[in-house]
Amino acid sequence: MPQPSRRQVLSLLPAAGLLAVAGPLRAAAAAGGFDHARLIANTVAMLAGTPEVNARPEVAAKLAAVLATARQRLAAMDRAGAGELFAGLALGSDDVNLRLAFQYLYEIALATRVPGGGLADDAAAQRRVADGLLWLHERYYGDQAKGYYGNWHTWEIGIPTHVTRTLALLAERLRAERPELTATYVASMDAYLRNGKNGDVDLDSRFHTGANLADITANRILQGAVSGDDARVAKAVADQSTVFATVDPYALQHGVTDGYYTDGSFIQHGSVAYTGSYGRALLTRVVQTLKTLDGATAAAGAEDLPGVVYRWVADGFAPLIFEGWMMEIVKGRAVSRTNTGYTDVGVVVEAVADLADHVPAEQALALKKYVKHLPAADTAAFVSPVSIARYAAIRADASIQAADLNPPERSVAFNAMDRTVHRRPGYAFALARSSERVSKYEYMSGENLMPWFQGDGAYYLYLAGEDQRAVFGVDYFTAVSPYRLAGVTAPVEERRTVPELYGGRLWYDNPDHPLNFTASSESQNAYVYFPVAGNAFSGGATLGAYGVAGMVQSDDAAWAAKQAGLLPDDFVAYRNARATKSWFLLDDEIVVLVSDVSGQSGRAAVTTVDSRLAAPADAVALTGETWTGSPWRPGTTGEPRWLRYANATRGTAVGYAFLSRQPVSAVLETVTRSRRVVRTSNPDTPVTKNVFTASVTHPASGALPALAYALVPNATEAGLRAYAKGPLTVLANDRHVQAIEHKGLGLIAANVFTAGPRHVGRLLVDGPAAVVVRSSGSSGSRVSVALADPTTRRDRVTVLLRGRSLRLDRADEGVTVRRVPGGTLVEAVTRRTYGRTLAATLR
Repeated sequence: MPQPSRRQVLSLLPAAGLLAVAGPLRAAAAAGGFDHARLIANTVAMLAGTPEVNARPEVAAKLAAVLATARQRLAAMDRAGAGELFAGLALGSDDVNLRLAFQYLYEIALATRVPGGGLADDAAAQRRVADGLLWLHERYYGDQAKGYYGNWHTWEIGIPTHVTRTLALLAERLRAERPELTATYVASMDAYLRNGKNGDVDLDSRFHTGANLADITANRILQGAVSGDDARVAKAVADQSTVFATVDPYALQHGVTDGYYTDGSFIQHGSVAYTGSYGRALLTRVVQTLKTLDGATAAAGAEDLPGVVYRWVADGFAPLIFEGWMMEIVKGRAVSRTNTGYTDVGVVVEAVADLADHVPAEQALALKKYVKHLPAADTAAFVSPVSIARYAAIRADASIQAADLNPPERSVAFNAMDRTVHRRPGYAFALARSSERVSKYEYMSGENLMPWFQGDGAYYLYLAGEDQRAVFGVDYFTAVSPYRLAGVTAPVEERRTVPELYGGRLWYDNPDHPLNFTASSESQNAYVYFPVAGNAFSGGATLGAYGVAGMVQSDDAAWAAKQAGLLPDDFVAYRNARATKSWFLLDDEIVVLVSDVSGQSGRAAVTTVDSRLAAPADAVALTGETWTGSPWRPGTTGEPRWLRYANATRGTAVGYAFLSRQPVSAVLETVTRSRRVVRTSNPDTPVTKNVFTASVTHPASGALPALAYALVPNATEAGLRAYAKGPLTVLANDRHVQAIEHKGLGLIAANVFTAGPRHVGRLLVDGPAAVVVRSSGSSGSRVSVALADPTTRRDRVTVLLRGRSLRLDRADEGVTVRRVPGGTLVEAVTRRTYGRTLAATLR
């Protein structure tokens, strides 16, 4: 796993604060301060419900499903043949099947602990589970020399989660009838913790971070409870408390870069933007731990932790959720799965509803309002019956008014994970960037087979009122060419997937090479699964609800290493196209500037303005006008001044106002592909979509190096025609500077990519930098300035506002203002700010 030296970890509760949390818990253990029975009871109630909760009608469907699943598993045990525990589940070489066997036993055990359920306290069923645990241990789990095949996650997290919960559910039965079984399994689970140290968590291990660490430690807390081991509980709680730390790239602890950052970003696997997958898993686990520990210790010091999680939700999750849909930009390889989007948010909703019971009243009310604001969740997917009842009570409470945690207008720079989100009533825009700090994409385990350009400025424009499953999700990546993702500039070439390159293998296998290419080696991570880019410039600045983002598109780490002769001859790496890009985030439009484009190696390149999906039967229309005012028709070679894509069936429209003249290819075509083309384990389900693509070709000759356009959500034809008269002006668009002015907003925004003072309208910017300046008030008497260093390398950034001198009204720490000949100089100290925006207001 790549771990660039600049990304490091610091405690969110500053280091002393984190120790203040862990210390009393260790002290409580030493004094016998953990109530093991309470830990187990809390867990059983969380998983199986309580008599009061289970009597509620909202929980009935969940309980019925638990019972039906358990009966199905018992029937499979009845039909098991020789050498089987469950009929049809072959064991001995498939780690997934072994995990499923333990899962099935857990599902039976769960049903026997549901108060009022059809199998409640069923001694025969519980004994069958205990017998099954013993059978699996004797044949397939107890011999550690034969185990640990397949995925490490199965052995360190997957199996232990099911086993530990089963031991807790059947704690009384096992204590009375099989007192040795719990200790036997705890010892074996320790032995399989091979990425740990001495059978315990190792905070220096690259495997024991973020969501993975939360999973492992949650299991070990419960293992300590069922085995009466206070020291294990205390150590696990203290280890888990480290995931509450906010990552500071300049204060390394344990070499860990995974976790939440000050700006709300979440990273897992060292460099992957992952809020929507591993981030939500971490959220779920820590909230479950809060519920497990509730009342189980009198130790002080953990009171602040729920507040930390509240900030994760408000600043990390809420911006990324649009009308109940988790945005594509933070899902890693999970974008290729069939159940993402609304399902992702259902997991978050359960955690948020539970978290409301653990935070102060003001935060609790805000969370409850947010729960009501989001579309109704599918509670069948909730883990806990108690959560279902709590969620139903919140939704039914007329005194709670629905409210978003986001303001109606919001622009968020998640620069620590190279992501940008821009929200307005009616739409949300999500942008995925990459850099030497953040991966271009994530591929792994046959998931996300064609990911190559997903971090090269790919963007997603979500329109209000849409069923996002119809336009994004797995079908978007299935039907849209990987070379034509919206926003991407890609070379004209054909690439092959990892299985196609390496004889069907899901990874590059070469353990004899000095880099030791195995399925889970660091070299596999760095060059196959999630390579970082080569550019330093990726970031932006926000000013209130407005923003600018920029990126210099580069090759990835695999290509660079291949050229340096570090990789084997049969390792395939691909060269990227080159481009410099900016996105200006306004009210009615997002302006996109592209310059210095080259396909490199004698290739042409294509910039995709947009790709959108519709059902084949939808009434889709494409209209436009040329720069001479004549109608533009699909298939014509004229240069459009604007285009409008409209889906009358769904009542949606997107406009494209071109601010530079060039031929544009705009096509509507019916595409049918199997969902398996993006993920080997997807069902072979054909997807048929009407695909609209608008794109611009940059010839290999270099004849079209630049492009400028505006995305206009919910556009009308009249509104698109109005762009001919303003208010947008492109001030610069080359490899040095990209800048625009919006006269209606009184706003100038720029990215300066190269060193030296650069003129941008009335600004003189010492780059590299991102700058937003807005004038407001009477005759522009109030001037707001936002500055950032998208390279994360600079000590300071300055901008000279030419003209009359201005005086400082207020400023962020690190920003100074002084009068100089010709105007006012604003300087921001950007050292160790990791791309964060620094702002000032002048008059």
